[in-house]
Amino acid sequence: MAAHKKPHGLPSREAVLEFINDSPTPVGRREIARAFNIKGADRIPLKAMLKDLAAEGAIDLGRGRRAAAPGSLPEITVVAITGIDEDGHASARPLSWREEGEPPAISIPPSTRAPSVGAGDRALVKLERIDQGKYRGRIMRKLDSRGERVVGQLKREGKGFRILPADRRARGDYVVEPGETADAKPGELVIADVLPRGRMGLRHARVVEVLGDAGAPRAVSLIAIAEHEIPSVFPEACIGQAEAAKPVTLGKRTDLRKIPLVTIDGSDARDFDDAVHAVADEDPKNPGGFRILVAIADVAHYVRPGDTLDIEAHRRGNSVYFPDRVVPMLPEALSNGLCSLRPNEDRACLAVEMVINARGQKVRHKFMRGLMRSEARLTYEQVQAAADGAPDTDIVPDGVIEPLYGAFRLLLSAREERGALDLDLPERKVVLGDDGKVASIEPRQRLDSHRLIEEFMVLANVAAAETLEAKRRPCMYRVHETPDPEKIDALKEYLEGLELAFGTSGVIRPKSFNELLAKVRGGPHETIVNELVLRSQSQAVYSPDNLGHFGLGLRRYAHFTSPIRRYSDLLVHRALIDAHGFGKDGLGEIDLQDFNETAEHISMTERRAAAAERSAISRYVAAYLTDQVGNTFEARVSGVGSAGLFVALAGIGADGLLPMKRLPGDFYDLDDHRHSLSGRATGLTFKIGDPVTVRLVDADPLTGGVLLDYISGGTEGQPGGQRRGRRAGGYRKHRGRHKHGQSGSARGRPKKSR
Repeated sequence: MAAHKKPHGLPSREAVLEFINDSPTPVGRREIARAFNIKGADRIPLKAMLKDLAAEGAIDLGRGRRAAAPGSLPEITVVAITGIDEDGHASARPLSWREEGEPPAISIPPSTRAPSVGAGDRALVKLERIDQGKYRGRIMRKLDSRGERVVGQLKREGKGFRILPADRRARGDYVVEPGETADAKPGELVIADVLPRGRMGLRHARVVEVLGDAGAPRAVSLIAIAEHEIPSVFPEACIGQAEAAKPVTLGKRTDLRKIPLVTIDGSDARDFDDAVHAVADEDPKNPGGFRILVAIADVAHYVRPGDTLDIEAHRRGNSVYFPDRVVPMLPEALSNGLCSLRPNEDRACLAVEMVINARGQKVRHKFMRGLMRSEARLTYEQVQAAADGAPDTDIVPDGVIEPLYGAFRLLLSAREERGALDLDLPERKVVLGDDGKVASIEPRQRLDSHRLIEEFMVLANVAAAETLEAKRRPCMYRVHETPDPEKIDALKEYLEGLELAFGTSGVIRPKSFNELLAKVRGGPHETIVNELVLRSQSQAVYSPDNLGHFGLGLRRYAHFTSPIRRYSDLLVHRALIDAHGFGKDGLGEIDLQDFNETAEHISMTERRAAAAERSAISRYVAAYLTDQVGNTFEARVSGVGSAGLFVALAGIGADGLLPMKRLPGDFYDLDDHRHSLSGRATGLTFKIGDPVTVRLVDADPLTGGVLLDYISGGTEGQPGGQRRGRRAGGYRKHRGRHKHGQSGSARGRPKKSR
């Protein structure tokens, strides 16, 4: 039978429905577009079709707007185990089921690879639909069987206690009876189990863990760790294995100890997992080229597949960094000890030598498993000072800097030639004093020495991905897909309001964004356009499938250079060990389904770490601002929403909320596409990037909330504008009732005595 030619344009509703109903898992719009060869502008009516089908009840649009047959369950969901039959098959009920009637049946076959579960346990499972209303599940991991928990500060309330939640989205406090405090004292941070809700009043909770004084210097990171459930205590067996590890000897390794490799890191770094060296290439066939050596800590030698260290490293997924501490992926005996490339100490490494030509293009590379000896531990500032010819840089070895920067300049030109995305977003650094409190909030420096290391690491990561692909070995790619056309359309619509053209000629490339960013560089719209371009991008994730890296303009890319702090890199190291026959401690035979699930897991732990780090910074900034309540700040609108304006304070980087009720009195329409709020009667309009003047009303270190009051700003417009502002498929109106000095709190509820 001849194959059916894929139709041009939009397929029929029936064809799309059949595709969705036949899929064993929910499908995204991109998958549908690929299946029917839908490209470019035709994806926009496809979105409208899916919305119509969902409105009619023909499909369900679940998390991530993934389409499935009505009543379908998410592909990955949390279930409660309801029973185990005599053959070991588990039956389960989805905890997310909120529909009328009984939920679909879930059967989980026994597996030696999955953790054992019993009736009453909770588990994260991956589902595959096998029939209407029937699913087969695979356990990804067993979950703590406890219910909902709250992290917050214990306060005395009459004869009892209350918990003030650290989550600013919480709608109320929690009552704690006198016998349920676990001996916590008022003012201390606690973790509590939320008890079943009664008919009326506040919810009750029982304290299960005391974190310490809420005013202590290290309390902020403790809240973030507890709130995001980041594993922070190593099992004793894990610590024991790390402490029993021994340094490696040369054996069959390549001896790199005479090469003057150096580490270049931040001044506060304690784990050094990469060292670099460069020299002009003496090959007459490569004039103007360089040979670059990047040596990476050989974590795979110490952390073997399936051992105690490996299980814990997989569970954590990555290290998490806070201003006052690090929650490492590996115990300190390894992360700061045997795996850290400390100066003048022999260290095991996996290294790659790369030769680049005068255009900065890699012409060949070679991996080796070696033994190295770092010549010096350098900081970014020291290296940059030496490159700039500053005196008193004796710590930098002679002859190291010039070839490093020579190779860097070539790599930078190659990056610009291929058009890698070049965003310039200001970053802030929280500086703590000796007392552990915030001493200052400073802009994070962006030196050429930072970019040098980044370019060397990118080149090494490309070499790793190319090698594993060429040798047909499993690879944990770092992928970054092309931006969603709908986000690009929304960006174009906003830019039209700024009279900025953004043409992509139907093909979206990083170069198009760079041309836009160049137009606004140094102008009033620079920060906001950079921010909106960032928001238009897809999220980078880990995947066993090579989808390319759009932002870097690379066809293949994998993380190889940080195995001390990222599990993904450890997997790539193991695959390279197998590919080159470097030893028996490689990846070995893998289960493709397990590899896919690991990709999903470490993508999740990366997002978890980023969320925890952001929440900690927000709380540190709020603590810094507590002494400045009542002060006036110049700021810019960083976001708009139904709650009001989100505002970034100039010079501090703090984001605060300017609630709708504090804007000048009017009904305000929210336009999602133009990122704006517009007053109907006054025409006063607020858009992302607009300058405003605000007064600080409250800053809450417990939640990280910053509450602001309107002083001036916005754009005067014509009264009697649009009557309705479209928002997320509906229409909403909001009325400002501005009164200077109105009481309130950064928790979003009336301020009260505590």
